[in-house]
Amino acid sequence: MTIRRVVPDISSAVLGQSRQFYQRLGLVEVMNLGWVITLASPSHPTAQVTLMGPDATAAIQPDVTIEVDDVDAVHAAMVEDGAQIVRPLQDESWGVRRFFVTDPNGRVINVVGHN
Repeated sequence: MTIRRVVPDISSAVLGQSRQFYQRLGLVEVMNLGWVITLASPSHPTAQVTLMGPDATAAIQPDVTIEVDDVDAVHAAMVEDGAQIVRPLQDESWGVRRFFVTDPNGRVINVVGHN
């Protein structure tokens, strides 16, 4: 299993202001779906921050996103370990397959793979 990136997910009620703030820090917008915006370092593109309004397909907000090369294998490992899956594994319309799991601290982790 390969981890491609780990990204903090910041819940925001003011996405536009949050985007401007992080852009002033030097990050550039690399994805904007309206309710979720990802900004990245121009020199290190896997150094990212994601800003989130209400999630388009989930009732809860994740705290961290971990992108992996085989999301199905990670899901199977989490189920085998008895981890609490709080959002089932599913394909999303924007080209990812993901599920949410809680870590031992109660943080919600968005585990994602690109289709």
